[in-house]
Amino acid sequence: MYKRSIEPLLHERLEQFPAVVLLGPRQVGKTTLALNEALAHSDSLYMDLELPSAQRQLDDPESFLLNHQNRLVILDEVQRLPEIFAVLRAIIDIRIRAGEPSGQFLLLGSATGVLLQQSSESLAGRMVQVELSPLQAREVMASTEPIAQPTHMIWVRGGFPLSLLAKSDSESFRWREAFIATYLERDIPALGPRIPATSLRRLWTMLSHLQGSLLNYSQLATALAISGQLVHRYVDILCDLMLVRRLTPWHGNVGKRLVKSPKVYVRDSGLVHALLGLTNYECVLSHPVAGLSWEGFVIEQIISAAPSHDYSFYRTAQGAEADLVISFRHGPIWVIEIKLSSAPTVSRGFHQAAIDINAQRKILVAPVEQIYRMKDNVEVMNMQTLITELVGQVIV
Repeated sequence: MYKRSIEPLLHERLEQFPAVVLLGPRQVGKTTLALNEALAHSDSLYMDLELPSAQRQLDDPESFLLNHQNRLVILDEVQRLPEIFAVLRAIIDIRIRAGEPSGQFLLLGSATGVLLQQSSESLAGRMVQVELSPLQAREVMASTEPIAQPTHMIWVRGGFPLSLLAKSDSESFRWREAFIATYLERDIPALGPRIPATSLRRLWTMLSHLQGSLLNYSQLATALAISGQLVHRYVDILCDLMLVRRLTPWHGNVGKRLVKSPKVYVRDSGLVHALLGLTNYECVLSHPVAGLSWEGFVIEQIISAAPSHDYSFYRTAQGAEADLVISFRHGPIWVIEIKLSSAPTVSRGFHQAAIDINAQRKILVAPVEQIYRMKDNVEVMNMQTLITELVGQVIV
């Protein structure tokens, strides 16, 4: 088992807030992390709200939770019981008045929009959210039992533990196929929307083909023969489930005509490859999506490792472009270019982007062994080096 990098943060937040919401897609390791946290509390209570037996125990949630008000209560898949949030607010207030202001509830969920809307309405000022991403390369490398070639393997298989740690590429691929089918046939319908699984799978597959492209709802609607409004709704659902990311464009007064559409990425590279039928490293490298798949993988690794910073991309109608812009809260801006090449280069548009937004650093991320500088002060480094620098600058 790999130690998750957010574990200390989760423990710290539980000491500070009455309720902590741990967000992450299914099978990402939320339950394992929560049960590890439970070991630090001598009398914790874990309930999986997908089980009818657990839901029956909460037929009278006020009475049940008051009987356990001196314990850390862990509620898994809490979005299944939306009516409990109003009760949680009342119970939290009772415990605060009793002098127990923190570490009362750990709420686990896999649908951010649904869950955060429910919790923010009822638990405003009483809760904080923590997001658990799939396994990161740095977490695997820090383990005493790392897998072989962790960066390549995580890129190809993705970071879901059961996919990454499968005995073979084919077994990993079958797991991801089953994971996708489960979401389409069970998890998404359970959230309420009646969406044909075939339509949603086609959209998900199209987004994999368009990895790192500007999100064009009209183009997708035409290809799927449905309305743009429906496409917007479908993409919202995939983002809500933390399966797709819309990376927003950088906004600022630079006197240029800026692109306003977001970029779209399927967040887990292993799911990209499964949706496209790419079973192993050689298949991925030979596919046209390889470069953009690598770009999305690196971006997810960066954001997951250092979520405290602001992330966007930069593009103008004149051709200035940067794959990723990192804006630090204390002022500096870094522009990042991502290449799947051992001898990478950058375009004039990248240099212009750095000038436009007054970037303090220009960094080219590529699978290179050594750090070096190119002309015009472009720093070339691998993903792990950049993440190590970013983690050291996280402001919690």
